[in-house]
Amino acid sequence: MDKFTKVSGPAAPMLRANVDTDVIIPIQRLVGTGRTGLGPYAFERMRYNKDGSDNPDFVLNLPQYRDSPILLAGPNFGCGSSREGAVWALMGMGFRAVLAPSFGDIFFNNCFQNGLLPIALPEDVIARIAAETEAAQGARHTVVDLARQVVVTPEGAEIPFAVDARKKEALLEGLDDIALTLRFKDAIDGWYAADRAARPWVWESVER
Repeated sequence: MDKFTKVSGPAAPMLRANVDTDVIIPIQRLVGTGRTGLGPYAFERMRYNKDGSDNPDFVLNLPQYRDSPILLAGPNFGCGSSREGAVWALMGMGFRAVLAPSFGDIFFNNCFQNGLLPIALPEDVIARIAAETEAAQGARHTVVDLARQVVVTPEGAEIPFAVDARKKEALLEGLDDIALTLRFKDAIDGWYAADRAARPWVWESVER
């Protein structure tokens, strides 16, 4: 998993509420497509016309937002079915952080597992960042600083955000849950050895 420390760039505003995981990535695209190949299919129904051409009315197709590393979203973003591919698709588009008033619970946790930072901020703050981004016209960017736990708006205001300490550590160091657990391998192996010595009858059934 790639480390996350700080990202900077235009924040792309897609502020509609209740964007579910099926909107982010249709289920049929997960069949036969690797996790690194989902980016072109993200938001497929809104992003493309019926002939496959780009929909000029879709905000993420606008030139100023095509390479945005930060997505501004509406309430309950990522709701719906459990679909890790939704996170992969967003990252395939180049996003490293999503700012929204609230998230679907499973999507929220899947983000941390894959190196995408979800940040919950009040709806009026999200709207403010969107307005500042539009007014800046690319001259100033939004900054998401995980180490300091602040979002810096295009006008320079610093907005603090909360993040679980363990999840923050994992993102900063580029570690998923398995890698975090393996950091305690010696202690785990020691416990197993001690328990095997103390209760050999338990381990006899396990090891057959």
